[in-house]
Amino acid sequence: MVKDLLITLEDQPGEGARLGEALGRAGVNIEGLCAIMEGGRGTVHILVEDVAGARVALEGASIRVDAETDVIVSPALPDPDIDTPGIFGGMARALADAGINISLAYVASRNRVVLATDDNQRATKLLQTMM
Repeated sequence: MVKDLLITLEDQPGEGARLGEALGRAGVNIEGLCAIMEGGRGTVHILVEDVAGARVALEGASIRVDAETDVIVSPALPDPDIDTPGIFGGMARALADAGINISLAYVASRNRVVLATDDNQRATKLLQTMM
């Protein structure tokens, strides 16, 4: 099962390298990543399968994990090299119509969409009917 880890880094050269190298040395693959820099700090979300390994690797690099979130990861599209307009809009509309709020969204490797919602169980069932 994949999880989203929230990390805060300084907005300065080398911080992304420190994060990526720590995970790489530990053999932890980054399945998805979203980073936003603002006010001298970077808010970074990483999608990993090996949560325990990621935590150990990051702690070893003096990088603290601020939060761990259960997320929904859409299956890869039939051809992950082809973008299909409207996929996210359809997913978001279906969730909205069901009264489910999206609190986190980004794209991961192989054209997968990562979502955290206020009801992941219901959202997963609903999205499975769409794919």
